[in-house]
Amino acid sequence: MEIAIIAHDGKKAEMIQFLMDFKALILSKNIELIATGTTGKHAEKAGFKVTKYLSGPYGGDAQIAARVAEGKTNMILFFRDPLGQHPHEPDIAMLMRLCDVHDVPLATNPATAELLIRSI
Repeated sequence: MEIAIIAHDGKKAEMIQFLMDFKALILSKNIELIATGTTGKHAEKAGFKVTKYLSGPYGGDAQIAARVAEGKTNMILFFRDPLGQHPHEPDIAMLMRLCDVHDVPLATNPATAELLIRSI
């Protein structure tokens, strides 16, 4: 199972804490993590094996959206900062739309992410 992890700058620490909280489950289920660049670097520092794509503002969200469209990514955990301005908002909207089009589970906050990760 391939799970994409993405977190806006103000949510990266929260994403890493989430991953640490569920590290045993993630490792036991042989989950392949992919991530946008900076989120992936943080996850690697925390001891996770991650395939990194570009940083979100440089096309990483679009790269992951393409994987959703290709049927390669099975779930997305995207901790968004709803109060921040994001210059790559069109890419974020495209990613979210493609999750809906292709029926891919998408969590945008830790509470929803926990429900999804526990369902595996």
